[in-house]
Amino acid sequence: MTETAEALRTVAHNVRAARTRAGLSLEELSRRAQVSKGALVGLEKAQGNPNLATLVRLADTLGISVSALMQGRPEGRVRIVAADAVAPLWTGERGSEARLMLTTSGPAPVEVWRWRLEPDEEYPSHPHQAGVVETVSVTSGRMTLVVDGTEHPVEAGQTATFDGDAPHTYRGAGTETCHLVMTVHLPPGPTATA
Repeated sequence: MTETAEALRTVAHNVRAARTRAGLSLEELSRRAQVSKGALVGLEKAQGNPNLATLVRLADTLGISVSALMQGRPEGRVRIVAADAVAPLWTGERGSEARLMLTTSGPAPVEVWRWRLEPDEEYPSHPHQAGVVETVSVTSGRMTLVVDGTEHPVEAGQTATFDGDAPHTYRGAGTETCHLVMTVHLPPGPTATA
C-alpha cells in the first residue's frame, strides 16, 4: 500500500510539473488528453487510480513518455530493473499483463515494456502522437498485431515494427501464453525526457 501511495505521489508531481512546463491549464490538458477535469484534479492531488490508457493519453498530450510520469529522479548512470520490481500497468481478465520496465533518457527516449498475452486476450491502444514508432519482439508463443484494422501474425523469434499513430491492438494467439518485449520510440522534443 505504501509503495502504491508513493507511486501515485510521484505521478501527481510529474503530471503537474509537465503540465506547468507545457503552459497548459487543467482545463486545456483535460480537453486535449480527453481525460475528465475531475480525474485530472484528483490525479494531481495523488488521489484515484489512473489506468494505462489515461497515462498514455496524458503522456502523449504532454509530449513525454509514460515512465516520465511514473519515475522519480534517476539513481545513477546504470539502471537495472527486475521484472518483479515493476507493477503491471495493465492486467487482463485472463492473466495478461504489461509492465513498463524503463525509459531511456535523452532527446528521443525509448520505453521498454514486457508483455504477457494469454490466448485470445487483447489490449486495444489508441493512436499515439505522430512520430511514435513501436517494435514488438515475441520471445515465446504467438500474437496477432492489428494495425489500422489489418492483422499481422507474429511468432516466437519474430519482430515487427510500425508507426504508433494508427489504432493498434495486441492479441494473444494460439494455445500458449505469448511473451514479448515492446519498445516505444518517442519522437524528439523539448519535454520528451525521462
